[in-house]
This record gives sequence, C-alpha cells and structure tokens, in this order.
Amino acid sequence: MKKTLTVLLALVLVIAMSVAGTMAYLTSQASVTNTFTVGNVTITMDETDVDNSTANKERDTANAYKLIPGKTYTKDPIIHVDPLSEDCYLFVKVVNGIKNYEASGDTIAAQMAANGWKVVDATKGTYVYADNTADKTVVTAGSDKTVFANFTIADNAQLPANGTGLDVVVTAYAVQAEGFAEKTPAQIWTAANFT
Repeated sequence: MKKTLTVLLALVLVIAMSVAGTMAYLTSQASVTNTFTVGNVTITMDETDVDNSTANKERDTANAYKLIPGKTYTKDPIIHVDPLSEDCYLFVKVVNGIKNYEASGDTIAAQMAANGWKVVDATKGTYVYADNTADKTVVTAGSDKTVFANFTIADNAQLPANGTGLDVVVTAYAVQAEGFAEKTPAQIWTAANFT
C-alpha cells in the first residue's frame, strides 16, 4: 500500500508538472515609435526679368537698369514661402540708393507700407510683414508676399554721372513663428541674429 501510494503520488506529481509546464499567461504588448525630424523655414525671392538676363524665365534674382529722369521701372521683389516651410515671420532689409531721386507719391517706402510692410528700424532699412493692425503677421507655408512693384525717377532728378550708389538691394529674411508670439519685431530681429 505504501508502494502504491508512492507511485500514485509520483504520478499525480508528474501530471501536475506537465499541466503547469503547458499553462500560459494572458499577455499583451504594444509600443510607440516616435520619429523626429527638424522643421525648416525656407523662402526664395525673385522679381520680373526686365533686362532679359535670365534665358527663358519670367522671374529673375537681379536686374540692371539704365536710369532716366521721369521714367518708371518695374522692380517687384516677391518673397515666396516654400509650401513645406514652417509658419514664419518675414522681414526685409531695403537699401534704397535711389531714395533721393524718386518721384514723390508712389515711392518704394509708400508702396511697402501699402503692401503691409512696417518699419522695424528706419536707420537700418528693416521692415516686418504685418498685413493688419498687429505689429507682425504669421505667414503660412505656400504664401507669396510682394515687397513693392516699381519705382519712378523724378522728372527733375539730377542723377550722378557715374551712377555710384544707385542700387536698390532687397534682402529677405524669415524666422519661425513658433516661440516668438510675445516678442516685438525688433526683439525677433535681434534674437534671430539677422544683420
């Protein structure tokens, strides 16, 4: 009887171990993989090709003009915010070498104001885009912003014979809008380290 009980106990133990070995727990698993990329702010700027310096293109990045008193010239720099760009604030710096020779009224500065460009620093010729009563406007991806359309040399302009210093240079800048909502345009300009 002792032997039978030992065999029976051993048999129960073997069955219990085999059942326990095949028993599975209910489990589940999930994961999240985060992919990080760096955003970008991308702009380009061009203007109408008035001197045919760019073959087969209507837009150009530079033109040459022969200035004549009383004549109006097409110069229409347009800033293009790339469709994949982050929202941004736009700035321009305008070095206007013809300012003293422009016809009164529809000057470059007057056109810029009409197109929504507000002065940030008059001595440096810096402006920010602000199409409403705010001090700056967020520009969305895929937008185009015209700086000005043309300029006119005054009828009585006494242009320098050598033409020195008569360049109009427009430089466009963009900085991400995110993180700058509470800053003034001058603070943004400084923070972005624009020159």
